[in-house]
Amino acid sequence: MSAQQIPDLRTLLGRGRGGGLRARGRGRGDTGASHQDREALRDNAVKGTDQDAAGSRVSCVELGYLHDPYAKLFATQSSTRRLPLLNRGTYVRTTAIDLLIDKFITTSPDSPKQIVSLGAGTDTRFFRICEAYPGVDLSYHEIDFPANTAAKLASIRRHPLLFTKLTSGPPLSLEPTATSYHSPMYNIHALDLRSLASPPDDTPLPTLPHLDPSLPTLILSEMCLIYLHTSTVASILSTFLETYIPAPTPLALVLYEPILPNDAFGRTMTSNLATRNIQLPTMSAYPELADQRQRLKGYGFVDGFEAENTNNIWRDWVSDEEKDRVAGLEMLDELEELEMLLSHYCIAWGWRDGGAAGVFTMAWGDTQEQDG
Repeated sequence: MSAQQIPDLRTLLGRGRGGGLRARGRGRGDTGASHQDREALRDNAVKGTDQDAAGSRVSCVELGYLHDPYAKLFATQSSTRRLPLLNRGTYVRTTAIDLLIDKFITTSPDSPKQIVSLGAGTDTRFFRICEAYPGVDLSYHEIDFPANTAAKLASIRRHPLLFTKLTSGPPLSLEPTATSYHSPMYNIHALDLRSLASPPDDTPLPTLPHLDPSLPTLILSEMCLIYLHTSTVASILSTFLETYIPAPTPLALVLYEPILPNDAFGRTMTSNLATRNIQLPTMSAYPELADQRQRLKGYGFVDGFEAENTNNIWRDWVSDEEKDRVAGLEMLDELEELEMLLSHYCIAWGWRDGGAAGVFTMAWGDTQEQDG
């Protein structure tokens, strides 16, 4: 496809038509600002991406791509139908992560497990898991900026039956200004993720109530770590691997991120996001699937590591029957554009089982290609 045929990502990713990258910001009118002010602008742009993601989920639910009765409860923007390209992208990313989580939960189903969702925002996965796996012995943790956790708790407060039906935790009797919630099953931690990086001095790491260092743990980063400097990402994951969930406890990471920043499509993507104060450091550092695999191995997920673009996931992971169902939901003529879009995103997953056939090796071992 020629450069002239590349879709205008300001149209595809802007708020008016819906955002696959959840990108939103104030532009680059900060050239005279201090470093601290520029960092604050970037943080605000990242915080603002969450409601774009919520709107994308609602669009997919209303059109029948996904089953998620909770999506609308957390969306504050008016419902806007996204472009078919973006609806398909949201469907594939959600389905791929759901499949990996399903294998994790259903492997040794009676054993307690733990999920940590980084930058969770309005994500509804905890509530969907409770509906899909009644009685599951799961401790679920979400970590996000206090502004986003406060908004989520406010939404939950408006729907108390939603909370009390799906958790065994205490009644949701929180102060209107509450930003965190803790129970044995569901925890919302109001934290800047950067506070989990190894501090340069003796500053203690934040306490994460109810995080159990002995439980097999899955960490999710769905367009979250992508915004941080690579050294900060490595330090955060080292904190989980060495301090919060030390060996020999099984620990895994699932990432959803864009890739291929150096071709015409990738350059257009990063340029458009830069105008919204959105930077993606790990995309430049790990541009190819092979880089993503070695990245996971380097973090310490040495028992298995794999990455696949979402175009191949759509082709290989989704059944023909399901493909036919999805194809019938709305007209999609831009098949070449869809393939290009999906090829620029990936799911990467890696795990540490202590060298034995633990829960993740049993669940995901057949998904791994042999990397030299």
